[in-house]
Amino acid sequence: MKQLIYKNSLVFSIIWAAVILALCATPGHFIPSVSWLELLSFDKWVHATMFFILNSLLFLVVIKRKQPKQYMIIYFLVCVLYGGLLELMQAKCFSNRSADWQDFVANSFGCIVAVLLFKKLRNIFVNITTA
Repeated sequence: MKQLIYKNSLVFSIIWAAVILALCATPGHFIPSVSWLELLSFDKWVHATMFFILNSLLFLVVIKRKQPKQYMIIYFLVCVLYGGLLELMQAKCFSNRSADWQDFVANSFGCIVAVLLFKKLRNIFVNITTA
């Protein structure tokens, strides 16, 4: 499974970005509203997790292609900007949706966690890079 993710990290990144877009574009009346989920801030953790995964997949591209570390900064910024753009699109383009600055913060938090865990990610996939 690790090899599949590693070999296709760019493809999975693009697919995952499309999944995020589809979820953010889903009309609001299709999204369940459960009060206990709001109490746990479940929605914010979902946002953070989605962007953690997206940024981690892009970091695998850096590892796989042996790109300079500057690409990590570029991918990080692209993910943060993508999260902000999606919030703006929810306010202006998608029906029954609204922008939420807290969602943008959660998206960015997921990206930051990916940066903080980059060395762990690299260590997980180091055997594949040498094989």
